[in-house]
This record gives sequence, C-alpha cells and structure tokens, in this order.
Amino acid sequence: MNRPCTITFDDKTLTGNADEPLIDFLKAQGINLPSVCYHPSLGPIETCDTCWVHVNGEIKRGCTLRTEEGLNVSSQDREAEAARHEGMDRLLAKHELYCTVCENNNGDCTVHNALVEMQIPIQRYEFTSKPHEKDTSSPFYTYDPDQCILCGQCVEACQNVEVNETLSIDFSSEDPRVLWDGGEKINDSSCVHCGHCVTVCPCNALQENSMYGQTGPLTALPWSLKRPMIEIVKEVENTTSATPITGVSELDAALREPGIKRTKTVCTYCGVGCAFEMWTRDRNILKVQPTPDAPANGISTCIKGKFAWDFVNSEKRLTTPLIREKGQFREASWDEALDLVASQLISVRDTHGPQSVGFIGSSKASNEEAYLTQKIARLIIGTNSVDNSSRYCQNPATKGLFRTVGYGGDAGTIKDIEQAEVVMLVGSNTAENHPVIASRIKSSQKLHGQKLVVFDPRQHEMAERANLFMRPNVSTDLIWASALSRYMFDNDLADHEFLGRWVNNVDEYRESLAPFTLDFAEQKTGIPKQQLIEAAELIGRAKRVCLLWAMGITQHSHGSDTSTALSNLLLVTGNYGKPGTGGYPMRGHNNVQGASDFGCLRNMYPGYEKVTDEDARKRWAKGWGVKPEQLSSEIGYGNFLMVQAAAEDKLKAMYIIGEETAFSDSNTHNVHSAFEMPRLYGRAGHVFKPYRGVCRCRAARLPQRRERRLLC
Repeated sequence: MNRPCTITFDDKTLTGNADEPLIDFLKAQGINLPSVCYHPSLGPIETCDTCWVHVNGEIKRGCTLRTEEGLNVSSQDREAEAARHEGMDRLLAKHELYCTVCENNNGDCTVHNALVEMQIPIQRYEFTSKPHEKDTSSPFYTYDPDQCILCGQCVEACQNVEVNETLSIDFSSEDPRVLWDGGEKINDSSCVHCGHCVTVCPCNALQENSMYGQTGPLTALPWSLKRPMIEIVKEVENTTSATPITGVSELDAALREPGIKRTKTVCTYCGVGCAFEMWTRDRNILKVQPTPDAPANGISTCIKGKFAWDFVNSEKRLTTPLIREKGQFREASWDEALDLVASQLISVRDTHGPQSVGFIGSSKASNEEAYLTQKIARLIIGTNSVDNSSRYCQNPATKGLFRTVGYGGDAGTIKDIEQAEVVMLVGSNTAENHPVIASRIKSSQKLHGQKLVVFDPRQHEMAERANLFMRPNVSTDLIWASALSRYMFDNDLADHEFLGRWVNNVDEYRESLAPFTLDFAEQKTGIPKQQLIEAAELIGRAKRVCLLWAMGITQHSHGSDTSTALSNLLLVTGNYGKPGTGGYPMRGHNNVQGASDFGCLRNMYPGYEKVTDEDARKRWAKGWGVKPEQLSSEIGYGNFLMVQAAAEDKLKAMYIIGEETAFSDSNTHNVHSAFEMPRLYGRAGHVFKPYRGVCRCRAARLPQRRERRLLC
C-alpha cells in the first residue's frame, strides 16, 4: 500500500508517494529533472551524470534517490549544476548533434530533451568520430557507434530484462562500442531482434530501419546534402552558442508533430496481450513503441510485435470484396457483396435447415465481434454450429480447468508467474512462442533465484536454462503428472488443509492414482525415477508454484485429460488461489480466451452457459427478445466436425472470419477436399467456393476485416 510523504525540491513543498524514484515523483508533479540514462523500467544505471542534485550537504545522482518523508533536494546548487553540465558535455563528445535532420527528433529523444532542458550554451568537448562502421546487417534496426553515448541501457535491457544476454560494452577498449556476442554483426549474432534495445536507446544510436528518411521534412535528404548542412550548423554553434540551434530543432520537432500519429493498440499475434503505440505518418508505420504502463508487457516486445507489420501495406493485401463467378474472382462493391452473402446464407437455411450452416469466429478479433458472430449463428440462422480456433489449441486446456477448478482461464497474472518460487513449463517452447512471458521467467530466474522445471521432448532455450529438464517420451505427460501427484500424497507433500477446504472428491482421486507409481512412470515416460523424485521434492516443498502448458499438451488426442492431470497436481500441492501460483494455458492466437468467453463455442453461450441448459436458453432468449423455441438446444458442429459435415454433404454453407481452416486443421488435404465440392449456388447459377490458397491480406487483424469473410 502506498504511503504518502512530503518532500522539498528547490524550496517547493511537494506531496506524493513514499519510496518512489525521485525522477518519477517529480515528473508526476510536472517537474523534469534532466537525465539521460534513467528509464523507469530499468532503474538507475548511473552512467550519464546529468541528474546530479544537492542532498544533505553533498551531491548525489537524482536517479538513485527515492522519496521519503522530509527529503530536501536542490537542483539549483552550483556544484550540482556544474556536475550536470559536465556530464552532458562528456556525452556530447560521443554523440554528434544534428537534430533537425535526425529521424529521432520527435519528442522521443532523451538526449535532445535533456540538452534543451539544461540550456547548455556550447559543446565543451569536441565530438570525435569513432573508428567503427554502422551495423546495418539487421533487417529491422541499425546501430550507429558515432551516435552511441555508451549509457548501457541497451545492455541492461538485453542482459537483465529480456535476458537474451547478447549485448555488452568492453570499456577496456580504446574506442568502446556496444557489442553483439563480443563483436559479431547483429544479424550473425544470437540477437533475436526483440527490439528492446531500440526501445530504451535514449538517442538515435539504435533506431528502427522503418524510421530512416520518413519522420521529418529534412530527414529524407541524402547524406551528400545533410553533411554540409551539419557542418554549417557546427560553425554557427561554435560562434553564437547552441541555443539558436536547439531552438531550430525544437521548431522542427513541433512541425513534425501534426504528421505523426500515435495509436494505442494491442498486438495481434500471440496470446500474451502486449500493448504499445503504433507511430505512423500517413500509411507508413514508423515504429512500434511500447510504454511502461502497458499491463502485460511494459516496454518489452518480441520480433513480431516490434517489427512484423510490413503486411499492412503489402501489395498482396486485398482492399475490395471479391466474388467468385465461374471459377474466377471479380471485384464487387460492399453493398453487392454483403447483400449476396446475407441472402445466400438465409437461402441455405430456409432450404436445408439451420444445421446446414456453420460459423467459425476469429480468435484474433475483438470480444464484441465474437459475441456478434455467435449471435448471428444462434439468433438469425438458428444453429449452435459456431466455433473458433480454440477447438484445436485451447479447448482441451479449458475442459481440463473446468473439470478441476471450474473456470477455463488463467489463474492469475504475469506478475504471479514472476513471483513464483518454481515455474513449470510443459509442452511449451515459451522463448519462441510467447517471448515476453519467457523474458519474465528468465529474469526472475536470473535475478531472484526462481527455479525452472521443464518437461518437453525438445531441448529448446527454456530447457537449456532449466534447473531441472526432463524429456518424457511423447504422449506420456499424463503419466508423470499423475505419478507426481501420487508422490505428494505418499510423502506428506500434499496440502491437506487446502484440499480439505477447497477440493471435492479428494479420496476418490487419490485412489485413482494407484497405478501411477514412480517405477511405472519411469518405464512409460523414460524419465529416470530419481529425476522424478527430484522434481517432486522441488515442487512439493515450494510455497508458490506456477504451471504453464501449451500446444505440446493441448493439440493432442488426450489434451483434456493431460490438462486435467496438470491442474490436479497444482490442487494437490495447494497452488491455486494465492499470489505466485496457478495454472496458465498458453494461447496461440491473441484472443482465443475472448472468443471462447463470448460464446464462439458449439455448446456454450457467452459466459460458458450450456446451450442444453433450458434455464440458460430462456435467459438468452429473453435478452435477445425472442421465444426460447427460436434458439436451438442441439449442440452444434465444432471446427473439425464442420469439415466432416461438409465432406458428407450435411453442411452446405460456412461463414468464416479471419481463419485459414486448412492451416488450423491437422489435415489440410481433408479440408480442401471437403470444401472443393460445390454446394452453395448463388444467383445466375454462380458457384461460391472457398479461396484455395493462402490469404495474404491478414485482414482479420485490421479494421478491414470483412474482406476475408467474403473469400471464405
């Protein structure tokens, strides 16, 4: 709980929260204490020396101070001011100022902002170019050693936040620079292009390639023109002071501002839920900028969220509806296309019955769109044949969680995973599939001693970092999970108080574990008995355990049963319902949970009310203003069953939103075969078939989502 405190800063009395970084405290009060190397997500690095203040008779770096009752700080002390100017002068000796022609002069350059705030009259130490070339090997960002101030923020981010451990600085070198794997080119190194280093860079030393030549009126000029302009500016600065020059750069930044749009959005790739600002000029994406207050990721990103947005302006992206006639697509207006889709769906319903139409909602769309999809299916068409891609990747976990804890969602937050004493990863290549969560785990393990236990047939990055890594034989996860649960009961590691208070049928469950001895588990899983004991002891004696599992478990014929066994292991050890605990099924798409929560399921209304429950049917009928008889009580087809029904000529039409069914289903050939047979006949005898091939528009991720509905 936050405690209030009162401090004095430059003879002003300020009130706020105690134990808060001084720079953040002042910023909340509208006061900027100039600093360069400080970032709220990284903490004090103490390398720039531009934030010196006077405290209790001595000067201290402001970034190291935290607020407390009675703190008295002065930034106007002569000694502190001189120290700040000296720090900035030394930074400028490493960094060539050419702000007006710099892509980063957009209010986001910490060096520029601090320079203006400090009103440095002239650059005291002459800039000297470094004997290093720009590294342009990465397709996503560039490193310019001449602009690098060696603050170390990128290294801190890579080493201790993302924990990719690629970047370093060799300060013993005569001409230090940031190094990738000790001196490799970026693209030849172990860099995973997460972009975190670019996000925290306080200047233009690390910059997105998409920024170059795009952000201001003079940035697109060739260097053959920029260089003479820079030299002229240097002459002016050395004769009349830097103040007019910074004034021009401030004017330039203000002129750029109206053309740069910052749009808050949520990443459309995996299920972590990263949020950031999309910086655009016209239709050009300049950069993706995460912010410290993003609830899931803070300033973290992965290669996809930070850089993989070129599809937005792809020439292959569709921008108009297409209607297939006589085997060929033709362009159509929205009115014609939507009228055609609506009339044909109603026609199929009236001719062949509601069960002849199937709906697949998008696991990448919003909750509202998921709700509307299932409402159209149930209320307009009269069928419960509505599903989403969670049928393949998430539904098994949902079913296992409903069996054990009554709700098919995560038991906590990413913060809980960070706070866990032990994290278990099962069938999850987290570092590649959910990199931002992987970085939280890697950081907690490295900095706070968190233990990592990995069960996976593959020795991926998280397995290599694990304190315990076990390679079970394929399809044997239920066995070792049940064997660990039995071990907990047999060796007094079960949380009987928790079980007695919260869990039903404990005795029956314990009896069902009789076959799952450690010897049996060793024989079937291939995991040595001693390793199983070591894992059981670590998990059973830990006070806080989180268990994460993904497609290696759920995309399996017995995914629901294995998910049940994993969740039961957490129940047996009391690892639900308190901070730092719980089960976390890792989603593939960005809104699998929302699509399921809002009713894109063949057997569930929104909120997981069963369509076979008469009371639930009455409630939804009342809410939608119809008679209960208008809503079907028959469980519909799921994704896989829709393909089968199409092949058997039971399903005559499908409405698919933002999903490539042939990719989602395990048998692409079956999907194509089922969908190729002409079934839906439109006006003038036209045959409407699904588009065979990959949809390149990625329309499901953008507002123009309807294009893809008409293709499918």
